[in-house]
Amino acid sequence: MSLKKKDSWGSTIGVILAVTGSAVGLGNFLRFPGLAAKYDGGAFLIPYFLALLFLGLPIAWSEWAMGRMGGQHGFNSCPGIFRSLWKNRLAPYFGVLGLIVPVIIYMYYLWIESWCLGYAWKFLTGQMNLGTEPASYSTHFSTFVGITADGSFFAHGFSLPVLCLLACVVINFFFIYRGLSGGIERVCLWGMPLLILCALLVLARVLTLGTPDPAHPERNVLAGLAYMWDIRGGFTGLLHSLQNAEMWMAAASQIFFSLSVGFGVIINYSSYLKKRDDIALSSTTAAAGNEFCEVSLGGLITIPAAFIFLGVAGTTGGTFGLGFQTLPLVFAHMPAGQLFGFLWFFLLFIAALTSSLSMLQPAIAFMEEGLDLDRRGSVTLIGFITLMGTGLVIWFTQDLAALDAMDFWIGSFSIFLLATIQTLIYGWVLGPRRGREELERGALLPIPRMFDFVIRYISPVYLLSVFGLWIHQKGAESLTAIQTNPSVRITLLFIISVIFSSFY
Repeated sequence: MSLKKKDSWGSTIGVILAVTGSAVGLGNFLRFPGLAAKYDGGAFLIPYFLALLFLGLPIAWSEWAMGRMGGQHGFNSCPGIFRSLWKNRLAPYFGVLGLIVPVIIYMYYLWIESWCLGYAWKFLTGQMNLGTEPASYSTHFSTFVGITADGSFFAHGFSLPVLCLLACVVINFFFIYRGLSGGIERVCLWGMPLLILCALLVLARVLTLGTPDPAHPERNVLAGLAYMWDIRGGFTGLLHSLQNAEMWMAAASQIFFSLSVGFGVIINYSSYLKKRDDIALSSTTAAAGNEFCEVSLGGLITIPAAFIFLGVAGTTGGTFGLGFQTLPLVFAHMPAGQLFGFLWFFLLFIAALTSSLSMLQPAIAFMEEGLDLDRRGSVTLIGFITLMGTGLVIWFTQDLAALDAMDFWIGSFSIFLLATIQTLIYGWVLGPRRGREELERGALLPIPRMFDFVIRYISPVYLLSVFGLWIHQKGAESLTAIQTNPSVRITLLFIISVIFSSFY
């Protein structure tokens, strides 16, 4: 295996924005608000911030430390880093998850990214003026993604949805091919400020809507914010909400998506840092930037806007229903809605792009190390693999069967598993003493001493408890889907084949 370092970051702010860009995605602006609305608003924030303190930040710090340490041994891929830290022949095989998770998530995330680009284009050109009937937007979404039958995504040939997907493929691989500093870092240096600017413009519009419909004086900005953040039912309602195990699992899962922990991306990105580069302040800054986008921007835009125009009924529908059916309807009611609809979906596209660019770098690093390929060869090979997976997703579009199967087994199950493995390696193989030495080398921010105890004891117990409850609740449902849906079985066989090919 080659130990030659292939790439590096151009600046500290570049790596911070790259990690923040990897973390800030559709989950910040759609998934988080939807979960908060579903699980009683303010009550959801309690398990959410507990998961941030006991899972998100500790695992993020540990990933930055393990990644930089592995990088000093010449490794940039998760299997190589695990092998350098844990002198056991099984270590690289556990690290394979750090390749599989981001690569397979990329396969379906790219498609969703193309939806955002398509909707942004339609708002910009006035094609999303579908009236004020909810059914129009539901029908439009179903047609756009081909949800009614397998293969219907291609029914209209080179239509806008297909062209947007092809555009996203070209844009992603153009910048991925250019490497860390010349591609990914440059996009994030421009993309993250642009994303925040668009979000602030949309937020300003939402917070100045007042009471747009005099016939419904209860639907105003303050009521919308209260619906999002108040603890419904007071203290009694809070106690009842906290007894919901599903809410705790959803909060932990959201933290993983929010901070990109358990993805294999952070541990790869940090491996390109120099020995004396700060990782304590950088990791904390990246996490803080993500939380700002999620709580302060996403949490103040999506649900309040839907509530103001559509009431409580407009705040439901899940991530895709809320994002691609409800919010376009909201913009149809909003003054200058075409403009703000474009800004909204353009910021979603930028958020998705900065995330998707990060997802293939761990596998590219592995191919450079394990197969001794150059950047061109690695990008070409991983491009071929991911396009096969994306093709699977966009063919089995009926009820989004392939997308949902990949999201469950990789985007949820495997992320929990990889995060647990990383926590155990840091806490019990590397050890808190060696880990702290790595964190403090060149540190511009002190890491609390309590972190050593948390990452060694509390995080693994928290993870395993949530993981067990989650499998107990969702496992039977997923097994039933495998038994009854041929599309899910084919998707799962594809995932297994990718995993086994990685082992070899």
